[in-house]
Amino acid sequence: MEQLPFLKPRMAGKRFDEHAIPLEMLRDLAILEEMIVEVAKWHYLNDNPARERSPRGFTKGISVKLTTIGEGSAMPDMSLFIDQRQLVAPANQDYFERARDSIVDAIEAADRKTDIRQHLPESLLSYFDRFGRGLREDEYIDFAPEAVGRSAKLNQTTRRALRLASSQLQELTDEVTLRGVIPEADQAKLSFELETLDGQRVAGPIPMQHLDTIRTAFNGYSDGLRVSIQGVARYNRHGQLKSMEEVEHVTILDECDVGARLDELRLLKPGWFDGNIGKSLDSDRLRWLENQLDAHLNDPLPSPYLYPTAEGGVQLEWSIGEYEITFDIDLARQRGHLHALHMQSEEEIELEPDLSNDEGWEAVASMLVELDGE
Repeated sequence: MEQLPFLKPRMAGKRFDEHAIPLEMLRDLAILEEMIVEVAKWHYLNDNPARERSPRGFTKGISVKLTTIGEGSAMPDMSLFIDQRQLVAPANQDYFERARDSIVDAIEAADRKTDIRQHLPESLLSYFDRFGRGLREDEYIDFAPEAVGRSAKLNQTTRRALRLASSQLQELTDEVTLRGVIPEADQAKLSFELETLDGQRVAGPIPMQHLDTIRTAFNGYSDGLRVSIQGVARYNRHGQLKSMEEVEHVTILDECDVGARLDELRLLKPGWFDGNIGKSLDSDRLRWLENQLDAHLNDPLPSPYLYPTAEGGVQLEWSIGEYEITFDIDLARQRGHLHALHMQSEEEIELEPDLSNDEGWEAVASMLVELDGE
C-alpha cells in the first residue's frame, strides 16, 4: 500500500486550539471524502464522454484517510492510500488529485467572489450543504494555508456562497439552537411544534431518546415552560426558517436562562422604554455576549437577571450571599462596569473590565466566585 500526501487544511478557531479537533467535526471530514470521490467520478466522465457512468471498482484500492493532526491550530493531515496490486487504483490517482484541486479552487472562488461554477457543477455544490455545517461563526478551514497568494477559506459566509451558486439547491440546512415553548406534540407521529419567542412555529421530528423531555415541555406549555432545541434546521434560499430536519439535544430551561432572555431582548424595537427612549439591541452583539457569558459566567455561578439599558447595552444583576451586584455592559465598546454592594456593611466594590479579551471576563468571574465564597 503506497501512502501519498494529499490534503492538509488548517482549522482555525478556539475549539481547534491545542491542535485538537472536536469529534463532531469528523462528520465534516467524512463528507469531504464522499465529495472527493464524486468529483473524481465527474472528472472521469468529462474525460470519457462516451461513458454514462464510472467503471466498477473506480474507488477500489484507493482511499483518503486521516493520518495525523498537525501543529498550528488543528491541521488534519490526509493521505491518499493506493493499493498497487489493483490495476485501476493507480490510474485513478490523477482523478482524486484533480477532484481535490477543483474543490479547493471552488472554495477560493467563493472567498474571492469569482465564478464558482467554473470549478464545480451545480449538482456537486450541494455537498457544501452538509460539508462545513459544523463550523461556528468564528471558525474557518483554510484549504491553502501554506500557499502564498491564495485564499481558500471555508467559513459560513463562503459556504453560503457555494450553496447559493447551485440553482438546484432550493433549501439550505444549518446547525441551530432554537428556544421557545412546545404547544403541540404528536406521540403517534413522533412530531412536535416549537413556538419561538417571536411567535413563529417550527415543526420537527421527535427522536425516541428525547420523547420524555418533549412530553414534559408539552405538558408545561400552559405554564410557559421553555426548552432549547439543538439540531439541524431547514431554510429557504432567502434565509426563512422552514422546519427542523434533525433534533440532537432537547433541554428544559430554567426561568433565568440567559439565552432565552437574550432572545427576548432581540425583539425590542426602538423606543421600547416609553415610545421615545430606548435603542434596539444589535443581534450580533447580543450573540457575542451570549458566547462570552456561556464561556465565562456559567455554573456553578448563579444565572443573572438581564435587563436592557436605554443606551443599547445590557445590565446583569445578581443577589449573591450578602451582596447585590450589577454589571453594566457596553456592547459597542465591549467594556463593563461591575458594582457590588454589601447589604449589611454598605461596603462597595467596583471593577471596570475590558471585555474584549478573556482576561477581563476572567477578572469578573473571579470576583463573583470570591463574593459567592464570602
